[in-house]
Amino acid sequence: MRSPGGGPYDGPPDEPHEPHGGPPYGTPEIPYGPAGPSGARPWEGYDQGGPPYGPWGAPLGGRWRRLFAGLLDIVIVSVLTSPFSTTLTVRAADGSLEAVRTVNGLGVAVVWFLYYWLLTAFWNGQTVGKRLFRLRVAQFPTQERVSAGQVAVREIVYGIFGVVCCLGLVDLLWILFDGKKQALHDKAASTIVVDA
Repeated sequence: MRSPGGGPYDGPPDEPHEPHGGPPYGTPEIPYGPAGPSGARPWEGYDQGGPPYGPWGAPLGGRWRRLFAGLLDIVIVSVLTSPFSTTLTVRAADGSLEAVRTVNGLGVAVVWFLYYWLLTAFWNGQTVGKRLFRLRVAQFPTQERVSAGQVAVREIVYGIFGVVCCLGLVDLLWILFDGKKQALHDKAASTIVVDA
């Protein structure tokens, strides 16, 4: 091989040789799907400590914003379910009057489920809290729009964990230790929360 000046070859060329039009050392395997419109592959660079990006380049939602969005949604659901609870005045055995609060558990559960399911499934993966804090629920790992079935699984698992002793707290705290900031109900439904 000769250099551009016609003399003998005295070193490697400036550019690596690409005999078939591709990179000289092969394309590294990306296990989470094809590149998106921005050219970034889902979770590319995550193992090297970089931020995980999906097809739209959306980074993971911040933990504090998720907390505040969740608290806002709880307040909204509490207001929506308030008609399902009533306060009764009953006479105790000693003759005194006591106020007893009763709750229609089925009505509360239905309103709670419909709030989270309808909004997340049909409002771009967002509840009111998530929209205000610029978050959305997406499919893991592609970050595509979540399906109604995925959201149903996510909310049912979340609800079950919420009524079982201690599991609701474990579910919520899981995002503090999980590298992808997924709660247990996210893992069950193959979802993830990203910036909107």
